Amino acid sequence: MKDTTINISVLVIAILLVHLIYVGYIWPVSDLAIQTAAESGLAVPRTFAVILKDLEQEVCIILFLWTLFLILSKMSSIMKSRYLYDVDFLGDLSVNLEQVNKILEKLLGLGFREQKKPLIEIVLTSLRRFKTTNNIQNTSESIDSSLEALASKQDAENSMIRYLIWAIPSIGFIGTVRGIGEALAKADQAVQGDITGMTNSLGVAFNSTFVALIISIILMFFLHQLQRLQDGEVVEIREYCEAKLLSRISKT
Repeated sequence: MKDTTINISVLVIAILLVHLIYVGYIWPVSDLAIQTAAESGLAVPRTFAVILKDLEQEVCIILFLWTLFLILSKMSSIMKSRYLYDVDFLGDLSVNLEQVNKILEKLLGLGFREQKKPLIEIVLTSLRRFKTTNNIQNTSESIDSSLEALASKQDAENSMIRYLIWAIPSIGFIGTVRGIGEALAKADQAVQGDITGMTNSLGVAFNSTFVALIISIILMFFLHQLQRLQDGEVVEIREYCEAKLLSRISKT
């Protein structure tokens, strides 16, 4: 619930921030450029403000900032957990039925945020399974099933990010369709020799797709980096459990 509230708050902030930039800079500068071009009879220059001036580009930028926040927050959470793999939470305790309760108490004595880390949750689950079954194989299977559940959870949480990355080019294509429609509506003016209206409408079409595709490429790069970190997290948790948990059970 807390994460949802934060994500919605960031979306609202992104909407307000981007809209203020448009009102204060993008629209005044682009209107001036268009007006100057119309008075001089020249084509509208493809400046930064002119390329970004339409509604589709504004929506794409808002979604870009929000999606980037979602990706970076997940990457930050994984990076902040990396120090846990260097900590031996079992210490000198042997993993046997007599010591399991002490180990569980030690782990449960950690802060709430640490207990919610995937590594700690999986270690707790495997220790509870060992306490119940007193079987190494069952403990190993518990780790495997927990890691599969973690991978599935990560993939499900990334579904919103993948949807946004898909939606941004779609919004750009909407701008393309709108621009081409406006250009066709001004075809009679072009036949009469005035092509300004048609070129401006075609500019809307091309600019919206141009901006949307660039944003999509950038976000796809960050998404692949996030997936690489998530896959690495699963591998590191498995290695930690094998080195500092299962090996001690087998020795005892």
